[in-house]
Amino acid sequence: QVTLVESGGGLVQAGDSLTLSCATSGLTFSSYAMGWFRQAPGKEREFVAGITSTGGGTGYEDSVKGRFAISRDNAKNTVYLQMNRLKPEDTAVYYCAARRGLPLLTVREYDYWGQGTQVTVSS
Repeated sequence: QVTLVESGGGLVQAGDSLTLSCATSGLTFSSYAMGWFRQAPGKEREFVAGITSTGGGTGYEDSVKGRFAISRDNAKNTVYLQMNRLKPEDTAVYYCAARRGLPLLTVREYDYWGQGTQVTVSS
């Protein structure tokens, strides 16, 4: 059984930092590209960041470039999202996802999803 479990969300003030973690089990982690997505109330789930299976390539949604960093530790089967200089518009439920191949930008291309972790940024 494949599971992805996000953690690290919380309530912070604008300008603060958070690091999200996604611990995986039941899959060959090093064979999967990983992505972080987020969903705000009333909006569609959107791509935030992606990383290749080896960690050698990353990509980001424009609004988080320079502020967020995705990384992975294949020895720990875990992917991270470091979020700096948070803004109120970053408020959303953040989801971790896994797929074979490249880290594509669309929700439908991912095979496995975590339950999400809430990030709330106050002004």
